[in-house]
Amino acid sequence: MEERDGAMALESGEDLRPPLRNLVHGLREVASQLREGESFWKSEDFDLQFFWKTLGVTLRRLVRDATMDIVEGVIQLLNVILSTPLQSLSQDQLTSTGGVWEACDRFSKIPKDNQAAVLSVMSSYAAIVEDALEEMEQARRADNPDPFSDIFDDDDDADLRENRDTYWSEADKQVMAPCLGLLKAAKACLKKVSGAMKTHGKVDTLQHITQLDDLGDITSEVSPSVDELVLSLYPPMNYITVQMNAAKVASVLNKVLEITKSSHMCPESESSWLQFLSGAIDHNMDKVKNLTQGTI
Repeated sequence: MEERDGAMALESGEDLRPPLRNLVHGLREVASQLREGESFWKSEDFDLQFFWKTLGVTLRRLVRDATMDIVEGVIQLLNVILSTPLQSLSQDQLTSTGGVWEACDRFSKIPKDNQAAVLSVMSSYAAIVEDALEEMEQARRADNPDPFSDIFDDDDDADLRENRDTYWSEADKQVMAPCLGLLKAAKACLKKVSGAMKTHGKVDTLQHITQLDDLGDITSEVSPSVDELVLSLYPPMNYITVQMNAAKVASVLNKVLEITKSSHMCPESESSWLQFLSGAIDHNMDKVKNLTQGTI
């Protein structure tokens, strides 16, 4: 009799919805704590403060974000289940379930230490910079001086394309050259710093872990500054904006080199490329200033 009553309750789904709603509420509390920072849960057998201290900031962020993806995915799945008949199987349920599995798969691929974590995020920054550089080099190499030629290809847009504001002037092209030099320096900087980190990076002391995190933080500023510079290079080119954005790129790159130079990842064998890149950054920035000075 009890088994039959349980089966009937299961069919109706009435007894399952309250615990599912409670589970959603509990997971939302977990998600809120993750957004705010680490939990203050303590155990006699587990030193949470030591755990977070030795984990390192960059790896901690990756772990937190990956955990958030899983928790939020489960919340979404439960909400879908609660909004449909419990005995049915909808496409939304299948999609949400797949999202949870994908989040779990990404979690299993989290870097194992802070060195690998910083290298992982730096790799993503380098890919963005490389794409931005390739975008501008392709636009400059085109025979047509109109960088928007692949957008306006309809006869109806002929009048718009005759507007000289969509074309680079000869002066614009001269300004672009050292700006591309800065983009190349940004690409080389991320590549060489990553190489030094792979070869010399350590996670054996808190100081070494902190130095890795410092590089992860400063390199995160490279791709946004590069994006701003690239956007300002499209016509009509405003030289004041170009100079400001170029100066931002140069400043970020110099900070990257300074932090690298003062870290454990920079023995004497790495000093030559540091000096070369520093000189290349200053040289291109000086050229940008000289070419735009008369317009400011």
